[in-house]
Order: sequence, then structure tokens, then C-alpha cells
Amino acid sequence: MQLSTLTVHQLSELMAQKEISSVELTNAYLERISKVEEKIQAFITITKEEALAQAQAIDKKRMQGEELSPLAGIPMAVSDNICTEGIKTTCASNILYNYLPPADATVVARLKQAGSVLIGKTNLDEFAMGSSTEYSALFKTKNPFALQAVPGGSNGGAAAAVAAGETAFALGSDTAGDIRQPAAFCGVVGFKPTYGHVPRTGLVSYASSLDQIGPLARDITDLALILNAICGHDSKDSTSATVEVPDFQGSLVNDVRGLKIGLPKEYFKAEIAPPVAAKIQEAIRQLEDLGAVCLEVSLPHTEYAVMAHYTISCAEASSNLARYDGVRYGLRVEAEDVTSMFAKTRGQGFGPEAKKRILLGTRVLSKECYDKYYTQALKARVLNKQDFDRVWAQVDCLLTPATLTTAFKIGDKENDSLAMYLSNYCAIPANLAGLPALVLPFGLVDGMPVGLQLIGNHFTEQTLLRVGYTLERNTDQTCLRPALA
Repeated sequence: MQLSTLTVHQLSELMAQKEISSVELTNAYLERISKVEEKIQAFITITKEEALAQAQAIDKKRMQGEELSPLAGIPMAVSDNICTEGIKTTCASNILYNYLPPADATVVARLKQAGSVLIGKTNLDEFAMGSSTEYSALFKTKNPFALQAVPGGSNGGAAAAVAAGETAFALGSDTAGDIRQPAAFCGVVGFKPTYGHVPRTGLVSYASSLDQIGPLARDITDLALILNAICGHDSKDSTSATVEVPDFQGSLVNDVRGLKIGLPKEYFKAEIAPPVAAKIQEAIRQLEDLGAVCLEVSLPHTEYAVMAHYTISCAEASSNLARYDGVRYGLRVEAEDVTSMFAKTRGQGFGPEAKKRILLGTRVLSKECYDKYYTQALKARVLNKQDFDRVWAQVDCLLTPATLTTAFKIGDKENDSLAMYLSNYCAIPANLAGLPALVLPFGLVDGMPVGLQLIGNHFTEQTLLRVGYTLERNTDQTCLRPALA
């Protein structure tokens, strides 16, 4: 039995029946990492000693008969822009090369309380700015389905680690599809919850009004278990929602009869690759055969979403990243005076993509450009949200492609910023509106995964899980394994 191919709930059952221990499971994942990590390069930091100590503590509790969470003893990975107490959190940037957070992010603390075992921190585009994990200051992560292809971004390391069997599940952050696009490219499931449903305390900010933490895993049941643990109000986070957290596992019903699923025509008119479009149509027919009603809807301001998103996110990044000046923590490059020290520290500490976005954000917030660009982007954001508000009167959720293509080759878009930004065309509108969105794999095209996206109204995560779960139970297209796994 290859433990690294099993889901969280399967592993949980094996430990509950005492067929395996958490230490055995953790060692199995560490061994798996030692075999494939050189090829994949998903991890920035591997926490072997800490993981084995946590696993031993869980095994002791289990032997004493304590009641444990389904996540107890399960190895997890966390993107390196989510703080972990005493463990380096670099954001894949030279400017935070030595940063040791004084406390865990709320999501990490909640998962540790549930008994999850932190096995390592995963690679990402610097400060989560990118769509391919090629903008990491450290190294480029590879796609487990084809080592010459990107894993997506910015959380490509987390998605690749799950796909390659290096961890049972992972956490990442989603600002512009940064969980969902890598999930689609790597053939795993990824979830961006409603903005505010999962606390952002301890997430290193890129664009505060857009960032949202979410899970990547192997199936929908695993997502439900993880969401049960990480959702809920946090008094330390001013953007944290105070809504009651439902039992997400209870929404896993194999039935979509009567559900109305919208098909936004703007997503299908985009430059979607024909083989990807064919796979999405196959999923639509599958849902209709299972009793769902699929109907075309319109989100007319979708075409402005990418421009609005990057204007807003760069403006917020300009403000958030101003703290990295060589004074308080992280990199400091000594110079003859304070101004020179600021300039040299930022010049050597930030990579080219981060510098580009900081400069763009500073420009659009300037007196000359504020109304011309930033204000217009905010208006486009409102129009985008109003589009979604109108369709919820007609449908229960939306179905779209997750990406316009399958994973592209490393280097293909690295020097073409516009093409890189447009690779998140289908994901960005949900971030602008703060909506929950789920991506699950749906078959292969030329050996590479295709991703299907479901978008719901605020706090309707249960509907998305229900649709995804039904697809899982009625097709073999959602369970993909790379040859490497």
C-alpha cells in the first residue's frame, strides 16, 4: 500500500483502526519527499524534526484513548507566505531570507490544534506575485505531470507537492486564482473560500482586499474536512466574517437534481483551447444527465476584471510591501546613509516582478493617476460584483473553465507579463467579488490535467462541495495521478 497516494480521509480511517501510526505515515511522506523532491522542487523548507515530534505526540494521545480530529496525524504543507512560529517564512523572496515569525498564522494554529503534522513550507512566486512559480527568488517548481511544464502559481509548490504525493494536503493563498490555477494545472482540487470565511491573520499581505487562504487536496471530502478546521471568525482579523460555520462534510451529497447551474458566456467566448472547451462541455453534459439544469448567463464586465484586478492589487502591494525597508526585519544592505540603505535593500531584496508591481502600484496611487486608473478600477470592481449579484437570482452556482489552456512550458510566458496575467482570466472575477470558488480536475488533454471551476454566492461553499462531490462519484475524470506519483 502506497500511503502517499491515499486521501486524507482514507489515511484518517487507517490510523483510527490503528493499522498505521502517525509516525509511520510521516516517515512515509518524508521518504517520498527524498525520492522526488530533487525533480519537483516543491519545498523551500522541510520540517523533519518538528513533524516527527508532532506525530509522536498524536500517537501518544491515540494510545491513551483520546478523541481525535479526522485530521490528527495527517501531514500537511503550508505555502511559505503563511507564518509558522520559529520556522522560516520567506515568501520566496531574498528580502525575507531569514525571517522567523513569532507566532503561527491562525489557520496553522487551528490545524495544529486539530492534530495535523506540519511537514514543510512550499515554494511560490515571490510574495505570491505570479502565475507559474517562475518568479520565486529561490528556484522554479516543476509540474509532476510533465517536468518541463509549470505547476501554475503563485502557489505552484503547494499544488505540485500534493500532486506528487509529497504531502496529504496543503494550504495556499488566493489573490488572483493562486490556489485554483495551480490546482487545475497539477490535477488536484483547490478551494478559495468566501473572503473573510477563513482568517488571514498570519498571512503575509500582498493585496489585503483580495488575499484569501484556502486548501489544496486530493478530493472533495478532504476539502470539507480541512474547511471544517480552518473556517470561522478570528478577533485578530478585522476582515474576518462572523457567520456561523456549517458542517461542510454534511454537504457531501451525491445529488444535483434540480440545481440550476449558470454557464457565463463570457468565459466560453474567451480564447479557450478547443480540447479544454470540449472537456468542460463533457462535464456540463454529465451534470445535466444527473438532473442539474444548465443555462447560459451573462457577466458583461468580465473583460475588465484582469485590468481592474492588477491595478488594485498592485496599489495594495505598493502599500503593503513598503514595510520591507531594511530597518525592522529581513534583509538589510548597509550603505552610507539611510536613504541609500532603503534603496539598496529594496533593490537587492525584491525580484523583478515584485519591483514591477510595486512601481505600478505607486504610480496608480499618485496624484496624477489616482482618478484616471485606481478610481476607475474600483468602479470596474463594483460592476463585476453587480454582475454576479444579478445572476444569483437565476442560478445556484456557476460553472466555468478553470483555465483557458493546460499547463504551459517553463519559460513560455516568463517574459510576457500580459500573457502571464491573462492565464488567470477565469479565476480573477471571483477574487474581485470575494466569492467562493472550487476547482477540480476533469480529465486529461495530451497527458495534462484540465480544471473545472465552480463559483458560488457568498458563503455558499456547501453548494459547490455538493456539485463537486457528485461529479466525483459519477465519473472517473476527477481522479488524476501523474506518472511520478
